[in-house]
Amino acid sequence: MRLIKTPQGIKLSYQDEGDKKAPAIILIMGLGAQMTVWPDSLYYTLVKKGFRVIRFDNRDTGLSTHLEHHPSPSLFKSWLSKRLPIRTQTPYLLDDMANDVLALMAALKIKKAHFVGASMGGMIAQLIAAQHKKKVLSLTTIMSSSSLPRLSAKSIGLFIKLAKLKPKTSSRDEAINYNIKLNKLIGSPAYPQSEDALRHHATQIVERAHNPNGYKRQLIAMAASKDRQHLIRKIKTPTLVIHGSDDVVIPVSAGKKTASLIKKAKLRVVPGMGHNFAPELMPLMTKCIVKHVKKAQRKHLNKKRKKQNQQKTTLV
Repeated sequence: MRLIKTPQGIKLSYQDEGDKKAPAIILIMGLGAQMTVWPDSLYYTLVKKGFRVIRFDNRDTGLSTHLEHHPSPSLFKSWLSKRLPIRTQTPYLLDDMANDVLALMAALKIKKAHFVGASMGGMIAQLIAAQHKKKVLSLTTIMSSSSLPRLSAKSIGLFIKLAKLKPKTSSRDEAINYNIKLNKLIGSPAYPQSEDALRHHATQIVERAHNPNGYKRQLIAMAASKDRQHLIRKIKTPTLVIHGSDDVVIPVSAGKKTASLIKKAKLRVVPGMGHNFAPELMPLMTKCIVKHVKKAQRKHLNKKRKKQNQQKTTLV
């Protein structure tokens, strides 16, 4: 793992594998999740397929900067500020997190990349694709949304369950048990993981880094950020939307909405998939991403050659 420092003073921990001259794929993880949540099976298969693949910890997660100098944020106040003329302190927005990604690209001297974002990471990738088109070769959003999903009875029930599971202390064991219960709630019903597998994963995550207040600040960033639908309509880059049919966090309707807003976007609904990376689904997900990225890369190279030929013709 390596570190870069953004112009804003944020340190980002990242992993960069593959041929440095190969097409780059940048993986952007979701809410409160460390870069290691990207399954190694997916990550290293992308590398083996001939890509330069970068995954990193967003600010306030993993080994990147934890912005603890900010007071503990209030989600309720943030929600209220969108409905009443009152001010609330927001440590940062999704746009700031998007700028972190651009700073990472600049530090690694990557001019263009294929972006793959999961959940909140998909939202960040959408912002980059809409506002920095020249830097994006393709976009893949997984279990993500074009705006904050409306609260349904099902999602409210989920939040109530999560609130009841909230650890009473910051101890290692409570954090691990919470992570296990969380993944049972949001996981893929058709591909349940064993208790041992969930505990192993949770232990690795908690022992690497644990930052519950960072999760809250990222949640505030999502809640306080503006609706992206008007921006998303501007995306022209080849786009793939992957969503689970049984996602209880961001319903499949949100994925369908995103695909409908982006011209020529491809939608892949995966039966039995929830809001996680079930190991059994990684071969399928990797195959979909590789196919999409390779097609977009060919399109980019053809466009580049055509432009070069036109310039040569003009010179003659």
